[in-house]
Amino acid sequence: MLVGPVFTREVTTTPRGWRLYFSRALYVAALFGLVLTAWLILIGSQPVRSLDDLARFGAVAFALVAPVQLAVAIGFSALLTAAAVAQEKDRKTLDLLLMTNLNNPELVLGKLLASMLQVIVFVIAGIPLLMLMVLLGGVSYAQVARVVGVTACAAIAAGSLGSTIALWREKTFQTLAATALAIVVWLMVGEAVAAGLFGAEFAGRSAELWADAVSPLRAILAAAEPAFDAKSPWPALGALGTAPGVFMVWSAGFALLLNLISVARVRVWNPSREARPASPDQQEHSAGHQAPRVLRAPGAAVVAPEDSAAAAPAGVTVGVARGQELHVHADPAKTREVWDNPILWREICTWAYGKKIIFIRVVYLAIALACGAAALGWLGQPQSRSAALDAGGYVEALVPLGVLGLVLVNALAVTSLTNERDSRALDLLLVTDLSPKEIIFGKLGGVFFNSKEMILLPLGVGAALWYRGDLSGENFLFLAVGLLTLTAFAAMLGIHSGMIYANSRSAVAVSLGTVLFLLLGIAVCMRIMLAFQANFQNQFHAFAAFILGGAVGLYCALGARRESPAIAWASGLAPLATFYSITSVLKGNFGAAFLVTVGVYGFATAAMLVPAIAEFDVTTGRTTAQDL
Repeated sequence: MLVGPVFTREVTTTPRGWRLYFSRALYVAALFGLVLTAWLILIGSQPVRSLDDLARFGAVAFALVAPVQLAVAIGFSALLTAAAVAQEKDRKTLDLLLMTNLNNPELVLGKLLASMLQVIVFVIAGIPLLMLMVLLGGVSYAQVARVVGVTACAAIAAGSLGSTIALWREKTFQTLAATALAIVVWLMVGEAVAAGLFGAEFAGRSAELWADAVSPLRAILAAAEPAFDAKSPWPALGALGTAPGVFMVWSAGFALLLNLISVARVRVWNPSREARPASPDQQEHSAGHQAPRVLRAPGAAVVAPEDSAAAAPAGVTVGVARGQELHVHADPAKTREVWDNPILWREICTWAYGKKIIFIRVVYLAIALACGAAALGWLGQPQSRSAALDAGGYVEALVPLGVLGLVLVNALAVTSLTNERDSRALDLLLVTDLSPKEIIFGKLGGVFFNSKEMILLPLGVGAALWYRGDLSGENFLFLAVGLLTLTAFAAMLGIHSGMIYANSRSAVAVSLGTVLFLLLGIAVCMRIMLAFQANFQNQFHAFAAFILGGAVGLYCALGARRESPAIAWASGLAPLATFYSITSVLKGNFGAAFLVTVGVYGFATAAMLVPAIAEFDVTTGRTTAQDL
């Protein structure tokens, strides 16, 4: 068997469905469409008259496709492996696997490779397209090999990171958030090394060279460049003595180390503390301090037995009155008031997502401080602040913080419902008298409260830039309102995906995948526009196919399972509005970009919110008294 029965089952069953082949073809078609879009923009802006022009285009297109493939591989490897293992733990099926005769390597490596199977297929499917670019000129087979090697090693390292964190942590949101934060810290370390924060030179090699060997983004850009016959900076590694080669060596070693730790600790970390039997002392302690309970007894629906008071333990008061509440508590003087919305009370007043969420907030605060320091010009050389302002560098430092915040908000929103479903708590909520508004708004309020740092800290950095005069008051208002609108959209997207997808892994993949593809699409569009900015009027026709494809993909993710005309309109308008907003920002029309972004994504948020409340019973399968 390959690695173990877990991976063997995945390899055997996955090709039986049509989704594997469709997704693989769609992925290659998207990359090819990206190259074709760049080609249409090129021939629309300038004539291609020689092989030199064609070779120059091949090099530019290759340098454009390689980072996109890396971003998809890293993002989905990390998040899909983390979500897959977390789902096993939420459904308690990991405990069943631990009771089988599977050894630790078969369990850990089998689950890792099974979760990464889709990503592995994507990387392999993209190789023929990269090889075709060699025919254009400007790209060698060695560049293709380096790009594929860096992408594969980075994906394996990211997947191993997500798997290790998922096996270690107990809550799904903790797993997803810690994985996303670790990847961001990985990228930030590379940028810090490149900025010379650890010295301009180390071990006889420049900081820029070390940054290319540490950061996956810089490594893929270095791998996409042609290699000349220069002396290898690391001669001891032979053919791998370049910066991309060093990155492949250390990332593969890092993945091996993470998997060795997971293999050694998987049965120590699991089962979780919640599943382990309590000691006799803990059982005696819990028996003497019973949890408070308040049971509703409307009318005469609940009647206590006559001997209920005599049978109650010492210190427990049992009282029954018609139309009143039945209180059962060891010490009635210490009862806690529950708000009118118990869902919101639980999200805010309890550790619904575990106590380790404090660690996530601290790490995000550290990242926010680093981004704020970079935006304010406190890092690097003394003249870096003026240079950064002239080049818009404060935006480059502020955007990653906002993007990370959107991803974490979306992850928190989708797991707030998937955790309830996997633990069977959603079934209990559906038999209560809670209204759809109480459940939906309670979850949204809990998401905003628990992610308040991810929402407020980017605004705080923007406010600091406005206070120093680096950002105008009008632009800061545009930034604040636009970021809040996108945050509401990301939160509602997570709730919507958690409701319409019964499988938690599918819900997390669709929700986070939609956010990642949206952000990646914006980055790619801006990169293409900046590379071919000579002729803006010819770019709309080239991007029309991407706008149409984005609209179809967004509708398939959000509206295919629950038809809604509003979601259909939102899916069609969002890609077009995003393209218009990007072009407006590049032309300096910030007001137009602000109005379009707030209007379209605000409408998309409402398009998901209204059906979530109006069709809550149909979506979740709850049957009301009127239905009976």
